[in-house]
Amino acid sequence: MQTKRKRYSAQFKSQVALEALKEQKTLTELSGEYGIHSNQISLWKKQLLEEAEHIFSNKRHRQEKEQEYLEAELYRQIGQLKVELDWLKKKVPGKDE
Repeated sequence: MQTKRKRYSAQFKSQVALEALKEQKTLTELSGEYGIHSNQISLWKKQLLEEAEHIFSNKRHRQEKEQEYLEAELYRQIGQLKVELDWLKKKVPGKDE
């Protein structure tokens, strides 16, 4: 019989990871308290530590990432329009520019 995989909210994960960071209780104690395997708690703790710097990153860095995404999307659209234009030029005889 197959069991359904549990899904935890981001709030719950962060709460457990913060408890693990405090190190007031062992992973085994936290595991028993929350009903989660200690390896999972360790993984959430590691993810929290790795992503913590992004919480405090400056606004300019986020804007640069958004700008790069926007530019990539615009270049993709330009390429698609160029391909469509070339295809239409081939399909319409005698309309060479």
